[in-house]
Amino acid sequence: MAEVKRIRCGGVNSYLIEEQGRAVLVDTGRIGFEEKVLAQCRKTKVELIVLTHGHADHVQNAAYLRKELGVPVALHKKDLNLIEDNFMEPFRFQGMLGMAVAEVTAKSFESDRIPEFIPEIFINEGDWLRDYGIHARIIELPGHTRGSIGIDLDEKDVIVGDALMNMFYPGLSLVYWDRAEMLKSADKISALGARKVYFGHGSPVENRAWNKTGI
Repeated sequence: MAEVKRIRCGGVNSYLIEEQGRAVLVDTGRIGFEEKVLAQCRKTKVELIVLTHGHADHVQNAAYLRKELGVPVALHKKDLNLIEDNFMEPFRFQGMLGMAVAEVTAKSFESDRIPEFIPEIFINEGDWLRDYGIHARIIELPGHTRGSIGIDLDEKDVIVGDALMNMFYPGLSLVYWDRAEMLKSADKISALGARKVYFGHGSPVENRAWNKTGI
């Protein structure tokens, strides 16, 4: 059975999914945390890096970790343009907290550099990670970005990237590309039933009716 290990990279999470001595790394954190993530990866056999979406805080160490670990990187093709420029997609928010997060994020996007890399694998709804030793499948969760994805593990855990957030409280994402798509994705996560939800930001919580929380 797969085990999820959280790697805290400041305000952003990376995750190691491990199963019987094999592992997949989910998201890579910001520059400055690359050695911390690499040290955790060295404790197991990482065979793939999966990126939940293309924002810099989740992908900034992808080029470095791919080189150090000698493994491919997987991303949804709809987020490929964000690797080149995080401003390639509209950036929206709702509410005072959303506005505050959007302002901080926009300033970050202006200064953050994403070392160049090209994903070897484009992932889609229903793809399995069994070839990499992990019994888990990809689920598409658009809204925060066009190509946001999550990973459903053994029908007991789900990694959702920024499709949901737990920055101030567990709920809907405070910033997004498309609110209607985000709400659909939140419903999709809720419909998975009993799961522990692992966020790109914040501590994990139990699954719930997400459209009744947050903004």
